[in-house]
Amino acid sequence: MKPLADRLRPQKIEDMVGQKHLLSEGKALYNILSSGELPNLIFYGPSGVGKTTLASIIAKKTNRHIVKLNGTTASTADIKEAVAKLDTMLAPNGILLYLDEIQYFTKKQQQTLLEYVETGAITLIASTTENPYFYIYNALLSRSTVFEFKPVEAEDIEKAVRRAFEFLENERQQKIELEENVVKIIANSSGGDVRKAINATELCLLASGGKKITEETAKELGQSSSMKYDKNGDEHYDILSAFQKSMRGSDADAALHYLARLLEAGDLASATRRLMVCACEDVGLAYPQIIPIVKAAVDIAFQVGLPEARIPLGDAVVLVCTSPKSNTAHIALDEAIEDVRKYGALPIPRQLQNMHFDGEDNNNKGQFYLYPHSFENGWVKQQYLPDKLKNKVYYRYGDNKNERAAEEYWKKIKN
Repeated sequence: MKPLADRLRPQKIEDMVGQKHLLSEGKALYNILSSGELPNLIFYGPSGVGKTTLASIIAKKTNRHIVKLNGTTASTADIKEAVAKLDTMLAPNGILLYLDEIQYFTKKQQQTLLEYVETGAITLIASTTENPYFYIYNALLSRSTVFEFKPVEAEDIEKAVRRAFEFLENERQQKIELEENVVKIIANSSGGDVRKAINATELCLLASGGKKITEETAKELGQSSSMKYDKNGDEHYDILSAFQKSMRGSDADAALHYLARLLEAGDLASATRRLMVCACEDVGLAYPQIIPIVKAAVDIAFQVGLPEARIPLGDAVVLVCTSPKSNTAHIALDEAIEDVRKYGALPIPRQLQNMHFDGEDNNNKGQFYLYPHSFENGWVKQQYLPDKLKNKVYYRYGDNKNERAAEEYWKKIKN
């Protein structure tokens, strides 16, 4: 028999729980699905939050033949086999390919997929638990619209759990007795994962032996996933935010606490991603050597896996917390990006251009580039920024030992 989550899978958007930021009336994805046109879509978010369910509903709503593949097991031949069904009795209205875990497809496999997407042979809905901007081929990404799915609120999951108990009552033709807080406990311990909550519902019934389902049973079966939420039911992404802000605030004790919660929830990928960002963003030029150190710790963590991964990650988190902090470089870059967006592609100074020859119509021949190494101390004054921004200052030295030393050195050279 199929798992309860599959037997109970919603058949209409209205029956889904969560994702109100996408599926409420007037929201972008809701409007797209109501338009009758179906673009290529990428669903990004954690497991068990409705990505597969919504793809199935879309296929039914648009009367298309859906082919479901998983990136961990599918091959290029599977894609070609799906396309072969086009314009046949099996798929008179076109193929909707739902590719789960697309991040496991190689670049070559994604390029093959792109060929069929470009010709319109298939409409693609891909899902991933990893950031698509890191894992999906750019050309494929540019032809798709990305929507981020979020962990479902415990309050919404309660509705799914109650529906699951009602379904089991009808299916088994028996009354199911529950202690007062069973539904709430299951919902709060699911980590925002609806599928996990529904399957836990069925496990509770089996574990009760046909008797009243107790709060103790619900707690016992939900214990392994409860670390994704604190005692007040805080969302998983709040833990990630607290983790990064604790490192930025140089509080090693708090950072280790949130790291422990992430690792207990099995979320190694999110923990390491935030750790690397913090090393670059918040420590930065105050101790630039930390960047390869943290990267090495992350590589070790993935190499050895949990539970041993906690050892290099603990070292790296404490190092980030106890290191001096500077955000000067990324603030400078943000200001530069703002000017690029404001002014566009300003002309590059002639002396910096890749000039190999001058046309006869140019009365001022020559590039006029000054090679710094030909001058004392490897530096010579010349204009590098475009004329419109020639006096702009983006980078300002931070108040830490490393940047102060660099500032003193360049003051001496440039003066």
